Amino acid sequence: MHVRTLRCVGAATALYGLAVAARPELLARPSGLSGPGGEVEETTRISLRPLVWRDVADGAAMVLAPEGPALRTAALVRIASDLGDAVLLGATLPRHVRPMSVAVSLGWAALSAAALRAPSRTRH
Repeated sequence: MHVRTLRCVGAATALYGLAVAARPELLARPSGLSGPGGEVEETTRISLRPLVWRDVADGAAMVLAPEGPALRTAALVRIASDLGDAVLLGATLPRHVRPMSVAVSLGWAALSAAALRAPSRTRH
C-alpha cells in the first residue's frame, strides 16, 4: 500500500467535498445539473450537499486512519463510493456530460486502487 498517495487522494477528496458543500455549483455545472445560464436551483444545491459530506468523511478517514487495516478500509470505502458514482451518474446524468463524469469517477477509483495495491516503500 502506498500510504502517501492514499493520504493525498483523501486530502483532495475532503477538500473538494468542502468546496462543493460551500459552492454546489462547482459540481452541478460540470455535471449538467445547472440551467442554460449556469444557474443552479436551490433543490439541486440541497441535494448535492449531503453527497459531498460523504466525500469529506471518506477523505478525512484516508488522511487520519492509521496505516494498516484502518487505512485499507477507508480506501476501500472511497473506491466503492467512486465506483457507485460512476454507475449512478452514468445511468442518470444528461448524455452530454456522462462520459466525463464517469471517467472522473473511475479515474479516482483507479488511483486509489493502484495506491492500495502498490508495494510499501520502506525508508533506509
